[in-house]
Amino acid sequence: MAGVAGFAAINGALEAMVPGLAVELQPMRINAVSPGVVDTHFRDAMPDQDRSAMFAKYAASTPVRRVATAEDIGHAIAFLIANSFVTGVVLRVDGGLTLAATG
Repeated sequence: MAGVAGFAAINGALEAMVPGLAVELQPMRINAVSPGVVDTHFRDAMPDQDRSAMFAKYAASTPVRRVATAEDIGHAIAFLIANSFVTGVVLRVDGGLTLAATG
């Protein structure tokens, strides 16, 4: 998708870095959250109709049929904080969007 090369590069670097850091910095736990499309103020500059259409498009392509909320991402972060037996994980919180893209 046009305009997301920077995000893709950063996410790729995180995917590669998190497991290695978890090993190098043990016993400190290192995890990350990789969100999909999230309905936040980040996209407020878009016209309402365009934003709604974009969210509808992404929602239709996910198994859960919606985009994430900030609360969804917060729950994922809280899980990683609370579960002291998880380390080296990049938790995808994308409603299955990556599954739909590969399936």
